[in-house]
Amino acid sequence: MGEERFLTPGEVQEDSTGKSLRPKTLNEYIGQPHIRKRLGISIEAAKVRGEALDHVLLAGPPGLGKTTMAHIIANELGASIYVTSGPVIEKQGDLAAILTGLERNDVIFIDEIHRLNRSVEEILYSAMEDYQLDIMIGKGPSARSIRLDLNPFTLVGATTRSGFIGAPLRNRFGMIMEMEFYSEADLKQIIQRSAGLLDTSITEEAALLLARRSRGTPRIANRLLRRVRDVVTIEGGHEITIDTVQSAMTLMSIDEDGLDAMDKKILTVLIENYHGGPAGLKAIAASVGIEPETISEVYEPFLLQTGFLVRTNRGRMVTDKAYRHLGRTEEGGSGLLWNFNTGNQDEV
Repeated sequence: MGEERFLTPGEVQEDSTGKSLRPKTLNEYIGQPHIRKRLGISIEAAKVRGEALDHVLLAGPPGLGKTTMAHIIANELGASIYVTSGPVIEKQGDLAAILTGLERNDVIFIDEIHRLNRSVEEILYSAMEDYQLDIMIGKGPSARSIRLDLNPFTLVGATTRSGFIGAPLRNRFGMIMEMEFYSEADLKQIIQRSAGLLDTSITEEAALLLARRSRGTPRIANRLLRRVRDVVTIEGGHEITIDTVQSAMTLMSIDEDGLDAMDKKILTVLIENYHGGPAGLKAIAASVGIEPETISEVYEPFLLQTGFLVRTNRGRMVTDKAYRHLGRTEEGGSGLLWNFNTGNQDEV
């Protein structure tokens, strides 16, 4: 129930069912102010010139609004959007069919663009740069290349692992934007907006408390809001209050810092099995029973951001903050605490 149901930043079925909480314009979008400003200027300039917007790469952990931003870009341009993902486009012909079907200045959104097949990625180069598509027809000595002209278009790519995108593809994006975790103030605004869309009343204090449990991620904030709303409905209440939020968080085993059972398990394993670290990602994953990629993409970004975990050249280490949060002392580990401020180990 825990992580898969509530705190995974990846999209689950309930996120795409029911009433949509996604903003549709830049003015409605809360947070990421630098990205909104840059995009707003570029979109207006492209509209004035009647040109396609420069290609955009959105990078960052799951749940921060990359897909939402792609739809907003299309809406602001008054263009249609074609949505796909890297793993879905298996052959060059699949991508060619999509690109040749785009109208002038349309938007194509490729999620998980770092997972594109290399041969597919290579035909993107000329498509992005020159709006032309080079395709090989046939095989062997009789093979020949044909060039197709494309309508100008904007590619919006999204990735959780920007380091996996090679320089040839990266260099063809006119705008590369790193999305950051959201502040509590922004998440509070998002929760209040979403509550209004769900016809639910929530106190300001309850919205802030819920924001603190949302791991800096709007998708999680909206999912938790829906669950707290369920508690209010069952209890026959009419407003989400601090008591409602605290009751629901206890039910879902989410603590005051937004950590759930798996977060605590990762930190505890590092303390008990590896004396606080350093430990390699694969070793940690084997100890907790999940895939290394799941730790690096789902759990680790938040633990790093909030200072419970640090990366070193030798592996992952817990910080003194993690020891304090778990109520652990030298009996649970090596007798050493990681000093997050100095980057050194201090004896307890």
